Amino acid sequence: MVVNCRKEKEKGQAAVDEINSRGGEAILAQADVSTPRDVKYLLQRTVQQFGTLDILINNAGIAGPKPFLDLTSEDWEEDFRTNVIGVFLCAQEAAKIMLKKKRGKIINVASVRGLPHCGRVGIMPYCASKSAVINFTSTLAKQLAPYINVNAVAPGFVETDMARGWDESTRLSALEDSYIKRLIQPEEAAQAILYLASEEADALTGQIMVIDGGYNLKQR
Repeated sequence: MVVNCRKEKEKGQAAVDEINSRGGEAILAQADVSTPRDVKYLLQRTVQQFGTLDILINNAGIAGPKPFLDLTSEDWEEDFRTNVIGVFLCAQEAAKIMLKKKRGKIINVASVRGLPHCGRVGIMPYCASKSAVINFTSTLAKQLAPYINVNAVAPGFVETDMARGWDESTRLSALEDSYIKRLIQPEEAAQAILYLASEEADALTGQIMVIDGGYNLKQR
C-alpha cells in the first residue's frame, strides 16, 4: 500500500507505521494530487514498489468556509483543483495501469454534501466539488466498464479531529440531524471503502454508498 500526503508527513508516516505493525506492507509518498507531475510520480513509485496497482482510493479533500458574497474565483479553483481535478488525474493515471491487465477498483470519497439536497451555504465550493465527484464517479464507471469498477462513498458527519473541535451547538445539531443519534466512526467509513475494494463488491459499479446515519433523509 502507498499512503500519500501533501503536507502532514508525520501523520502519513504514522499511518504507514500502523499498517506495517499489523503485518501489512506500506510506504509513504508525498505528492500534490492536483498537480499532473506529482500524480505521475505517485503512480510510478507505486508500480516500482509493488509491480502494479490494483486499487485506487481518492481521499484527498479540502474545504474553505466562507460566505457566498465573499467568495472569489480563486476560492472555487482551490477546492476544485484538489477535490475534482485531483480525483480525475489520479483516476486517469490509475486507469492506464489497470486497463492493461483488465482489472481494478477505483473508489472516490465524496460527501453527503454533494447530494443535491444536502448542500451547505457556508461551504458552497466544497459542496459543488463533491457533487462533481459523484457525477464523475457514475460517468467514469461507464467509461471504464467492464474491466474497472468505479464507486464512491459519501460520508456524513464523521468523528474526526475536526469534529472533536466543534462547539457544543454544532455537535448537538449534527446529532439531532442523525437518525442514529451519533456521529459516524472513522472505522465505519473505512469498512465501506474496504467492502467496495473487495471481491464481494465485484458486481457494483457507478454506485454512491452514503454513510451518514440517515442525515440526508431529513434534508429532503
